[in-house]
Amino acid sequence: MPELTLSRDQRLRLKSDSHHLDPTVLVGVNGLNEAVLKEIDRALTTHQLVKVRTPALERQQRELMFLEVAERLGAARIQLIGRTMVLFRPAPPADDPHPRASRAPSPASGRGKPVAGRKRAQT
Repeated sequence: MPELTLSRDQRLRLKSDSHHLDPTVLVGVNGLNEAVLKEIDRALTTHQLVKVRTPALERQQRELMFLEVAERLGAARIQLIGRTMVLFRPAPPADDPHPRASRAPSPASGRGKPVAGRKRAQT
């Protein structure tokens, strides 16, 4: 999937929007593997704008990792500062029959179906 390209003004706006965000995904010492890519993909689908913290690698290796993630997930590279990557991918259209990640809430979140034997508080 090709990398998403944005205009300079769009990148600057997203860069300022990402300033207050905490890293959503942490890449471990094993580097970029399928599980990490899947988690970044899930975060992009949910939040659109995410920060990813990378391990202490040389700058050139971090830049290559940043490019690989953007290309494989069809995201835009917003910023690489130190060990933190900022990526953006717009939300899929609502009529998309194959969303990238499930948006259904889990029963454990309290927003799904009630758990048997548990009473909900009356308000």
